[in-house]
Amino acid sequence: MTEHSEPKPYDVEQPVAAGRDEVWDAVTQPPVLRQWFGWDHDGLDHEIQQIFVDEATLTSPERMGWPDSSFLEVTGDDDRSTVRAVRIGDPAADPVAFDAMEEGWRVFLAQLRFLLEERPEGLRRTVHLTGSARGRGVLALADGEALPLGTRTAQVMTADGQLVLVSGHEPLDSPEAGRIEVVVSTFGLGDDAFAEVRDDWTQRWAALAREAVVTVA
Repeated sequence: MTEHSEPKPYDVEQPVAAGRDEVWDAVTQPPVLRQWFGWDHDGLDHEIQQIFVDEATLTSPERMGWPDSSFLEVTGDDDRSTVRAVRIGDPAADPVAFDAMEEGWRVFLAQLRFLLEERPEGLRRTVHLTGSARGRGVLALADGEALPLGTRTAQVMTADGQLVLVSGHEPLDSPEAGRIEVVVSTFGLGDDAFAEVRDDWTQRWAALAREAVVTVA
C-alpha cells in the first residue's frame, strides 16, 4: 500500500449571483460568516475567529490562505462571482476518496450561495444531524428536489424555505449505510417556531438513522 505524506487535493468551486466585493465581505467579516459558515454550536464564534481571522493570511486579489497551503479565493465582477476552496495536496492520493474538508466546503459554499442569492431575512438558526443512514433515505426525508453537489453532497430546498445540506462519507446513491451529516438552515424564526423545526427533524432523524445525534445552539 502506498503511503501519502499529504492529504488529497481538492478544488471546490461555487458560482454566486452576487458581486465580487459583496462575496469577499461575506468570507472575511465574522458577523456575515456566522450567517452561512458551519452550523450552530457553542464554539462557532471561536471557530470562525480562528479560521478566518487568526490563521488566515489575506492577499490580493481577493484570496485568503492558510498554513497548510490551502486557500479560498473570490473572482468575478460587480454582478457574478465564483468562490473556490483549493488544497494542492498529494497528486498521487486517491481522487475519489472521502475527505471531510472537501465535503465541508461543498456544504458551506452552498450555504453562502443561498444567503447571497435568496437573501433570507433574519438571523440563521440551524439543526445539525449526524448518524448512520443511506443517502437516498436521507434525501427523501428532506422532502424536496435534490441538487447534487458532487457524489457525496446534495442540497435540498424544502417547501417552507429551509435549506438542507446532506453530506455522506459514502456516495449518496450507495446502497450501503454510512455516516451522514445534515445541516438544516432556517432564518428569522422565533424560539417557538424554531423549536417546532428542531423537534420535527429530531423525530424524523431518530426514526431513520442509527446513532442519531442532533445539535443546536
